Amino acid sequence: MEKHSVACIVLDGRKILIARRNPVGQMGGRWEFPGGKREDGETDAETLVREFREEFGVEVRAGDAVAAASFMHDGDCVQLHAYRVFVPHDGISVPYTLSEHSEYCWVDIGDIPRYDFVDSDLLLYPEVKAYVLAQG
Repeated sequence: MEKHSVACIVLDGRKILIARRNPVGQMGGRWEFPGGKREDGETDAETLVREFREEFGVEVRAGDAVAAASFMHDGDCVQLHAYRVFVPHDGISVPYTLSEHSEYCWVDIGDIPRYDFVDSDLLLYPEVKAYVLAQG
């Protein structure tokens, strides 16, 4: 069976928003690009908007496709697509309301390898890094 997931690439210059999964479940406590599974009948853009609303309590706008990867998970082929996402604010002066993560932070794109990142998002990292650096 093939499944689809999306990753949200939120930029502020060379800084990118990452989030740490709650410490329970598979890959608990590890860092990731926010995102989630596409539900039946959803587009990737609709998934991004829903996931950010559910997990961060903010309305976002989906932008360009940034990267793609595929991997096997529990016997299923997962297609993972990363998109640029525009947030209404940085979550610093007005914190995001977290439901699936214990924390979030803005990090320089070059610092991602220093974090205990989920394996699937690391597959996206080279393309995401190239995209961020090309943005200026």
